[in-house]
Formats: sequence, C-alpha cells, structure tokens
Amino acid sequence: MKIWLDGGLQDSESARVSVFDHGLTVGDGIFETVKAVDGGTFALTRHLDRLTRSARGLGLPDPDLDEVRRACAAVLAANPMPLGRLRITYTGGHGPLGSDRGEHGPTLVVALGETGRRPDSTAAITVPWTRNERGALTGLKTTSYAENVVALARAHRHGATEALFGNTAGRLCEGTGSNVFVVLDGEIHTPPLASGCLAGITRELAVEWTGAKETDLPLDVLERADEVFLTSTLRDVQAVHRVDGRELPGAAGSVTAKAMRVFDERAADDLDP
Repeated sequence: MKIWLDGGLQDSESARVSVFDHGLTVGDGIFETVKAVDGGTFALTRHLDRLTRSARGLGLPDPDLDEVRRACAAVLAANPMPLGRLRITYTGGHGPLGSDRGEHGPTLVVALGETGRRPDSTAAITVPWTRNERGALTGLKTTSYAENVVALARAHRHGATEALFGNTAGRLCEGTGSNVFVVLDGEIHTPPLASGCLAGITRELAVEWTGAKETDLPLDVLERADEVFLTSTLRDVQAVHRVDGRELPGAAGSVTAKAMRVFDERAADDLDP
C-alpha cells in the first residue's frame, strides 16, 4: 500500500510521522474522508473546500489544495480498488508536548483503504452525552474524535452501527460520523447547522437534491418520526430500521427510498457536484 506523506508517495509500512506531531499529542488536526470509486473521487471539490474551512477554524495554514489533489490522484493510481475510503489528514505538525504549536509547519497524509457498500438499512441508538453547539470546534472536522469512538463503541454493544447525539439544548444534532434526517408527514427534515452538527457533504447534497428542510428538532422526534435515515460519505443515504428500542419499517420507507434513488442517480451523473 502506498500513501502520500509530506510531498510524495511512500510505502505504508515504512512511512513515519513524528511522535511529537501535534495531531498525535493533542489532536491538533483536521481530516476529510472521500469516497473513491474505481480510481475516481466523489465530491472532491466540496471536501477540499471544507478542509480549508476546518483549517481556518483551527488556526492552521490553508492547505495547498493543488498538492492535496496531486496526492489524492497519486494514491488512487498506486492502489487500484473498486471502492475505497480516501482519507486526507492535515495536522499542526511537529510541536511541543503541550497546546502551543511548533514552527515546523503542518503534516499532510493521504491514505486509502478498501471498503464495501453499506447495507440499505441499519440500527442506531441515542447516547446520554451531548454535542456542544457553542464549542470552539463546533462544525469543524477535526481529528479530536475520541468522543465519537466512545459513542460508536456503545452503539456496537447495542447491535447498532451509529450513535446519535442531542445538543446541550436537548435538540437533535448528528451521529458520530453521519447526519440524521427524519420524515414527518411526508416531509424530510434535518437539524440546522446551528444545532452544532457537522456540515456534511452528503447532507448538503441530500438537502439540495431532495428539498429537505433544515428544522430545529427535539431529540425525542426520533420516537415519532415516520422514517429516519442517515447520510455520510460512505453511507450515502441509508435507512434506519431501529432507533433504540423502536422498530421502524425493515426496508426503507417510501420517502427514504425515493431519497436513496435520487441521490444515487444524481451522484452517478456528476462525480464532482
């Protein structure tokens, strides 16, 4: 496996990042996950725009997007596979053992892992922890992901693949790595960015392509929604057949099924919408 590290391709077995990299010591970094299909990328421009927004939000230098594109192309060419998870990681670089940054400049890593198509439906749980919609990192896709690791492990213990968070105001927010949509009386709704959720790329496209409304929703809407679905880079649009102890239709409901179909069709027409 070949990865891109700070300017060129390297063997994954021998590539090394400093143990003093700020991304490792204090989680000072950002990332993007891009779907790769047969050597091509989906929605790469939107992902790179968000990478820049996250860098600015964290106070990192703007990434060199030309280099990032070259890195993605080189990694994809070196590691052919039908469906992959392309991971772009950009950190504060070599720094002191504390919150202050060093002077060495950022680290860029692009790596690729093979994956498979997700099932059409899944189970999710809610968790007792909250997203802070007023936090310094709100809306940024940072490498500080330990909270998601803990919540996702809890979901797996309950036979689910995703954990859903409310925010500090008790409103529906997001999943550990997904955005959440609900269907109420035939209309699709998803929490607004003000809820503290990540501005997901697939979420953004789903809103544009399905006419979903951004609505401030209570967390308990999950107890009465007619349908629930998730969106993310590798899920695309995925139905939810169980939330906590509540069973929903085993197959995608009619509104979700249409959203899945529309997303698949539009995505196939344009790989960089």
